[in-house]
Amino acid sequence: MRRLFNFILQTTIGTSTAILTGLLCFFAYNTAFLMSSLYAIISGGAGYLLTKLLMHYRFLRQTGLTRKEYKYIKENLIEANEKIKRLQRTLKSVRSWKQAKQYIELLVTVRKIYANTKKEPHRFYQAEPFYYKHLDSLVALMEKYAYLKSQPSRSKEMNKSLKETRQTITELNNIIKKDLHVMLHNDINTLQFELDVANQTFRQAKKDESGAFK
Repeated sequence: MRRLFNFILQTTIGTSTAILTGLLCFFAYNTAFLMSSLYAIISGGAGYLLTKLLMHYRFLRQTGLTRKEYKYIKENLIEANEKIKRLQRTLKSVRSWKQAKQYIELLVTVRKIYANTKKEPHRFYQAEPFYYKHLDSLVALMEKYAYLKSQPSRSKEMNKSLKETRQTITELNNIIKKDLHVMLHNDINTLQFELDVANQTFRQAKKDESGAFK
């Protein structure tokens, strides 16, 4: 949503600047049509880029990140997105409804962490274990499970390995849920504080109202 809004604003400013420059050059300064058009394109492009830079700078100020930090987080998000795509592909190997339900729930949690970070990049530091360790482990396990599950015939050892892998995936599911809870910890505390204040205000208002009728 933010990207779309930024693009619309940048395009509007760039287009407005180009039209205004072209009209001024052509009518006010009697510049030839081709030269007026060239100046309009240059000024429009400059207006678009300048707006983009200013909005990006404002965004970094709001998030409290430096350009280097934002670039680093963005690179990690690109890598994470590729891993999530690999994770989605492994779901094709799931045959039972119970497992499918668990893995879809797991994927939803993973995508929620990714979406929160993409929307608010500073949250990356609240979910570092997820990006540095847990997501890699999950993808590796799911791909291993999918590979073993696709074999036409399986030995007792393979079945044992599949069972252990499923158990580990379940444990990772719980760990990744905790990653999401850690990421949202401050939001939950803020919400609880606001609820406490609202309840206290409501109780006080009710008390004052009761006192007024005595």
